[in-house]
Amino acid sequence: MRRRPVNILAVLGTRPEVIKLAPVLRLVKKDKKFRLRLCATAQHRQLLDQTLRVFGLKPHLDLDLMRPDQCPSEILSRTLAALQGVLRKEKPDILLIQGDTTTVWAAALAAFHEGIPIAHVESGLRTGDLKRPYPEEANRIFTDRLSSLLFAPTPLARKNLIEEGIDPRKIFVTGNTAVDSLLWVLKRPRPWTCRTVASWAKKPGPIAIVTLHRREIFGKPLKGLLRGLLKTVEKNPHWRWIFPVHPTPQVSKTAQRLLHHPRILLAPPLDYLDFVRLMKRCDLIVTDSGGIQEEAPTLGKPVVVMREKTERPEALDRGNYLAGISGKNLERALSIKLKLPKCNPFGDGRAAQRIVAAIKSWAGL
Repeated sequence: MRRRPVNILAVLGTRPEVIKLAPVLRLVKKDKKFRLRLCATAQHRQLLDQTLRVFGLKPHLDLDLMRPDQCPSEILSRTLAALQGVLRKEKPDILLIQGDTTTVWAAALAAFHEGIPIAHVESGLRTGDLKRPYPEEANRIFTDRLSSLLFAPTPLARKNLIEEGIDPRKIFVTGNTAVDSLLWVLKRPRPWTCRTVASWAKKPGPIAIVTLHRREIFGKPLKGLLRGLLKTVEKNPHWRWIFPVHPTPQVSKTAQRLLHHPRILLAPPLDYLDFVRLMKRCDLIVTDSGGIQEEAPTLGKPVVVMREKTERPEALDRGNYLAGISGKNLERALSIKLKLPKCNPFGDGRAAQRIVAAIKSWAGL
């Protein structure tokens, strides 16, 4: 029998990592069989801090590695060097990471170099194209290869891992923790933080949300999408559009320059509670986000996915519509009567419980 707590080091750097690790961290913190240390890289400083506050999480270590206009190689090199020192000092029994960011890949590689086992939440997502999404597809493939515990959100994700030669004994189908966090937030109503968005949300009539942020749409594709959006707005005078603009300069500057219309609200990045309330209120979501593809089915909202490929095909034709990244495709997609999702293929809100149980079993508890 194990006599000391299992030392877990959780590393995160972006908003989605906080959202999807929060349910697991909440359970781990309550369990005396674990000792949890939380390390932030601050790959996305503003959005990370905003989301940490929502979930009441405070990192024990903050590397504060974000730099203006940083590229993936710069993030990777700084994060890898910094985390090597953290791992040697903390000496965790296991590293806990989530997703496919550059922070995740750097943390996995550093742990591999130090001989530390890796638990990877949201394993097995694949598009089969290393350029879509970039660099996330490569990050998650590399991370899965190094992991000792792989928490696949769906049976399809598990199948992907087995076909790549991963030992099935390492894989656990858990559901996606995004659903856990969404259900947690829905039980905790509170006043809006962003008053402008609240004012728009309270008015009658259909509302659509737009979120765009991926590197694969930077430049010409993004300009085409926004021009297509403007045409759609003109053709549908009864709809209003709320666009929480990602702080990445390639997105924010382009949106501010091209989107001028009285029925389009360019909002600041919303905290997670406000965004969940807005998703619950809206009638349609246009996005290139992965997490929203997982959350929207629980709320019964149709999603137009502005990407060429998705690693979450489970929801296609069940509320999610893959539209590509051209403005014409956006116009065409929004002219189609989209199906409303009837259930969420990504989980039942108990993914974190399954993940913690698997870690306990691995540790011999």
